[in-house]
Amino acid sequence: MAKTIFEQTGGTYTMQGDYCLPDLTLPAEEERLIGVWAQRRRQYLKQHHKILYYNLLTSGKLRFHLADVEKEAQSLFLRLVKEYAEREGVTEQLKAENPMEWVQKMNNIRNRAAETVYADLIFA
Repeated sequence: MAKTIFEQTGGTYTMQGDYCLPDLTLPAEEERLIGVWAQRRRQYLKQHHKILYYNLLTSGKLRFHLADVEKEAQSLFLRLVKEYAEREGVTEQLKAENPMEWVQKMNNIRNRAAETVYADLIFA
């Protein structure tokens, strides 16, 4: 019996009943921690860009991609919150004088910054 291309390149099979199933494994990936931004990006890719998701997964580059997205998203988020707070005059003085107004404004700023991160990085 002639060898298949899979066998010629070093692949092996395992018998499961009457079937020969290829022994496939994913390449080893460096363990990297991923945060909330990367988890949302992974979920988005998995649901809406399946080909890209599986290409990254099978090539062993998914964790690197997610770690890069996490780093960039966190950096953008913090920068936007700081910029928006400065532009709108949300200071420590306001926090001391009127804490409820400060919380309202900061929540609004954080939500707007998160929407920008989603639009520019996560769902792009």
